[in-house]
Amino acid sequence: MDHVESGALRTPIEQRLAALRGSAPQRSLDARALAALAANPGCRRRAVLDAAGVDKAALADRLGSPAPFGQSPFAIARGLRFESRVKSNGCAELLELLRGQLTLAPPYSAAEDCPVRLAELVTDPKLPAQRVASTRAALAEAADSPGVWTLLDHPLLRLEVAGSSVLLEPDVVAVRPDGRWTVVEIKSFPILDGSADPAKVGAAARQIAVYVLALRATAAELAGEKPSDDPYDPYATPEGLAGAPTDTALLVCPKDFSNRAAAATVDVRKPMAVTRRQLDRLTRVEQLLDTLPTGTSFDLDPVRDGDTLDRAVGLLDAVYAPDCLASCELAFHCRQEARCAGAVEALGRGVRGELGSLRTVDAALAAAAAAPTRGEPGSAPGAGAVAADEAAARLAYAAALRAEALALGRAVGATAEAGATADASTGAGGPG
Repeated sequence: MDHVESGALRTPIEQRLAALRGSAPQRSLDARALAALAANPGCRRRAVLDAAGVDKAALADRLGSPAPFGQSPFAIARGLRFESRVKSNGCAELLELLRGQLTLAPPYSAAEDCPVRLAELVTDPKLPAQRVASTRAALAEAADSPGVWTLLDHPLLRLEVAGSSVLLEPDVVAVRPDGRWTVVEIKSFPILDGSADPAKVGAAARQIAVYVLALRATAAELAGEKPSDDPYDPYATPEGLAGAPTDTALLVCPKDFSNRAAAATVDVRKPMAVTRRQLDRLTRVEQLLDTLPTGTSFDLDPVRDGDTLDRAVGLLDAVYAPDCLASCELAFHCRQEARCAGAVEALGRGVRGELGSLRTVDAALAAAAAAPTRGEPGSAPGAGAVAADEAAARLAYAAALRAEALALGRAVGATAEAGATADASTGAGGPG
């Protein structure tokens, strides 16, 4: 689900984004990338490049900072084989997992006898609009057919993010006999003795949360309703068809490194609330585009000068943090920029937050070298220093305490060394 063709341009915004991308094919946002963007909503660089569909891995390579990012080809192939096996024989194994893990509302508590239907969807990646329409039609038809398991294999959902449309492709959406819609995510990491890597499960939950948000938007459109007035309440469930998508998803993984599948339910209410809140903080893409000079382009044409491309990327403000190294292909380039500028962001979000208005390492060191505010040991800086810059005053005070502790340590060490020397001299001058 990493790449979906964009098809024909429909809006002026899409035309402007295509001009930024140049001749390169569009790289569509997937749920994993959207979750990473939501985790760093202040990064305008990523917001514009992702909206334009720029291949950030190829861009990083052109900028001289290639990143060893993403899954290996072997891991991708293993995941595809496992997914194919789970979906083989008309999704028989997947259906067994769904029946064993999901609790259905009466009168469908025992759903073994309910018929199963595989939805017929448009699968051509060059026809995204038709794929979205066929997914909506299949969901609407399933909603009118209670008592039936309807499985949508790789449906295509649309989600509006910061003024642009994002196409998302979950592995499976299951419409249950009781009318609820469940997202099924198939991963290649194992479930060992009933548990899996918490970090990988958390990343999968954030990815699933994006799918559920898109599914809820689709359900609201089909029901002719607007999204919830309080999208941040993870426990608020709309009524009727708009509330059909459930906030409990099914995660399917290999069992104990074997080819057998195991499944577990994942509660995505909290990741949904966090992701929705962060996505709503994103600046609308048209506002970001208005800040760029006319003619700006991120075209990856091999004949284009690399310095020109570097300057174009530099027009977009980045918000770097060490966490980006695990989720963004441009992280190494942004880290190099932050280090060259002496930015405190390179030290992590926690340090950046503690330093307040001190934006560079040199400024922090200068503040630490300044004369500290006088006061009792352990007391906070004076009111004037706090008003001027609390972070600088506290740095200076901490530096003074550190210097005092080091001086005391050196004094204690010198005293001990002198005592040892005296003892040695006394021993040498004793009776022979």
